Amino acid sequence: MAYIQNEDPRYHNYMSDQNTPQPSYPSIQAAQGQPYYIPQQIPHTTAPNVVQTVPSQSKKVSSSRSKMCCYGGGGCCSIIVVLLVLAVGFGVRYGPSLWNLAKKDQITDTCPTSQVKCDGKKDCSQGSDESVCVRLGKANELQVKTSKTGSFLPVCALGWSKSIGDQTCKQLGFKESFENVFLQTSSTPFQSLNNGQFSNTIQGSVASSQQCPDQKVVSLLCSDCGKPPTSTKIIGGTTAAEGQWPWQVSLHFKRSHICGGTLVAPDFILTAAHCFPTDIAGIMELSNWRVFVGLVSQVKLPNPYYLKQIILHDYNTKTKENDMALLKLETSVRDITPICLPVSGQTFPTDMLCWTTGFGVTREGGDSSTTLMEVAVKLIDTSMCNKAGVYNGVIYENMQCAGDLAGGKDSCQGDSGGPMVCKADDRRWYLTGVTSWGIGCGRKNRPGVYTNVERFLPWIHSMMQITRP
Repeated sequence: MAYIQNEDPRYHNYMSDQNTPQPSYPSIQAAQGQPYYIPQQIPHTTAPNVVQTVPSQSKKVSSSRSKMCCYGGGGCCSIIVVLLVLAVGFGVRYGPSLWNLAKKDQITDTCPTSQVKCDGKKDCSQGSDESVCVRLGKANELQVKTSKTGSFLPVCALGWSKSIGDQTCKQLGFKESFENVFLQTSSTPFQSLNNGQFSNTIQGSVASSQQCPDQKVVSLLCSDCGKPPTSTKIIGGTTAAEGQWPWQVSLHFKRSHICGGTLVAPDFILTAAHCFPTDIAGIMELSNWRVFVGLVSQVKLPNPYYLKQIILHDYNTKTKENDMALLKLETSVRDITPICLPVSGQTFPTDMLCWTTGFGVTREGGDSSTTLMEVAVKLIDTSMCNKAGVYNGVIYENMQCAGDLAGGKDSCQGDSGGPMVCKADDRRWYLTGVTSWGIGCGRKNRPGVYTNVERFLPWIHSMMQITRP
């Protein structure tokens, strides 16, 4: 988190506790406008001695960082360190121009030419033909698309039950439903349940209808999300109170924090794709990762969780588009509130005050924070962010700018993959953005850039569905 504008140099000793020569880095001008940041090290934190049960496999600034190799006793191989620093340094606070995300172990699907989407029958090997047929609209209105309607329609409440709600939420990648309520609507047509029965999928269990008793449709909430147990008043630029942001995640690679993340379901975490630069040895090996959830300190870690799968979006290292990754945990997180994913079409107004949190540096060129920090940032209209003198046209529709054009309040190196959250009228917090990139920290006309989560809902839910047993 950066709170004050700072013009300190952008590169520093990568591993100050090692006898490793400081590599030479090009100036920001030499990078031809591609933002980058050299990672800082968080003091080494030893994870609790928990037996690993997972088989070995797999910001707002981008920063894969300290001790990604040879972190045990003795010095780290200087050549590897230099390569690592260069790969990471040019990659982020941001936007990696050297990071080549591998397609290895990613979800691939094969579909016959005869596939029929949203007919309730799985034609593709991974079921992608049936994975984008359900969504939640305003007020969590359940909307279903079938092969016959070809468009999303609300589901009539007639015949609805908690059991059907549970099965529908499982389709969306959750374990069960939390709340099934009915809304009054004036729109038509509807999707009506076939004799109140559920068969395999909700899209295979409904048919279009012009009639619905009392015009009542289903509103479905799949988890009790976005309501932290702590209601402490928040003041920008301070240490976060314990319990204020329970969905905060710290991702450790080989015992060092490198990125943040957000708990979106008991066994799913959303983070940034650039946190997994596959030119780093072992970055996709699941056994190298530890996941800490709900923490507020890097020196007092809770028990870790382990990764079962790393799912990367098709991240563009040049434009920094699609900076999104979904992580599936081996076991579910208990007793910790996840954040709410936005619903389809949900937007928040320009200048709305939202919050971003993380363990990144507290000023450009400074040291990483061992305590969770929070800062309020204003949402900035994309047209404003694309103006000459700001980001000059490189902000795409799946990105969201936030911060202060005057400088001062921003996420920073080490915050990559972490959350930007906004509070809606229903008093729940929603994950609006994933910390992605920016130039400097807290600089004038250089706000933070976040991946716009609402734009990725179909991908998120489809990946959650496909990986759900």
